[in-house]
Amino acid sequence: MFKKTLVAALAAASCTVALAQGYPSRPITLVVGFPPGGGADAVARIVTDKLGKVLGQPVVVDNKPGAGTTLASDIVARAPADGYTLLLGSANLYGSDQLLYKSAKYDGVKDFTPISRWAVSPMLLAVRQGFPEQSVQGLIDLARKTPGKLTYSSSGTGVITHLAGLSFTQATAIDMLHVPYKGGAPSLQAVGAGDVDMTFGSPPSVLPLAQANKLRMLAVTTAERSPLFPDLPGMRESGVKDYDFTLWFGLFGPAGLPADVSKKLFDASVQVLGDPEVKARLEKQGNLAVPSASQQEFKDWALKEGKGSKALTERSGAGL
Repeated sequence: MFKKTLVAALAAASCTVALAQGYPSRPITLVVGFPPGGGADAVARIVTDKLGKVLGQPVVVDNKPGAGTTLASDIVARAPADGYTLLLGSANLYGSDQLLYKSAKYDGVKDFTPISRWAVSPMLLAVRQGFPEQSVQGLIDLARKTPGKLTYSSSGTGVITHLAGLSFTQATAIDMLHVPYKGGAPSLQAVGAGDVDMTFGSPPSVLPLAQANKLRMLAVTTAERSPLFPDLPGMRESGVKDYDFTLWFGLFGPAGLPADVSKKLFDASVQVLGDPEVKARLEKQGNLAVPSASQQEFKDWALKEGKGSKALTERSGAGL
């Protein structure tokens, strides 16, 4: 019995080594939990365009929106751990999904292999045209004079645009009314129409309306100014010391991904994200290419980010 077990283990190890040495030998699928044309989709397509050339096989973006991003995450959590089905993921994997969607049965720690961070983006605090204040501090002062009167929109309760606003109100100790919409487009359109006072949105969503003078950007949601938006103040210089909110995307595989395969994907990601053309294309979309220093660094960082996201989701009351 022991001999049979040993032979089986050696055979499995041999298969794993062979897989890693020959990887990739066919196209790779990157599952994205957002529809085509959005910010996440743009990151995926910009990076995979070059990633496929580095790996010697096409990396095909497969958009699987639905139930937040949990449909896409579930597909990858259940996929074979061979490196041919990957996920563009973020902090919501580590608990927020399970609070918001009871159908999300995966565990962020147990069911995925973190590979590398790809891109980090500030969010943008934008107000309606005609909003009486011109600065973040002015907004805060007005909110304190009129508690519960100012409104901010989001693309849904508990999602990142809501969490950015909720975190802002907590950091500034102000009371604003949250107005959730069913998606990012109607959330931004409500600000453009003047139906709500402000929103915390991703650059690809906010910039077109700002450029059309339908809303006005006040600041980035990061502590310091972003090189992507040098004319907008960061939160620290705006007087908000304990607020630093970023949107990020990283590469994940199913749990049990062979170490050599994940290392090959990590090395290829670092190479691609260092390419000047890729960096420029990402920056045009409002993203900074920020590859991880190592796979372990990304794993630790993603887990920390995930814990923070879950805590905010719990405080939002979503899913309860």
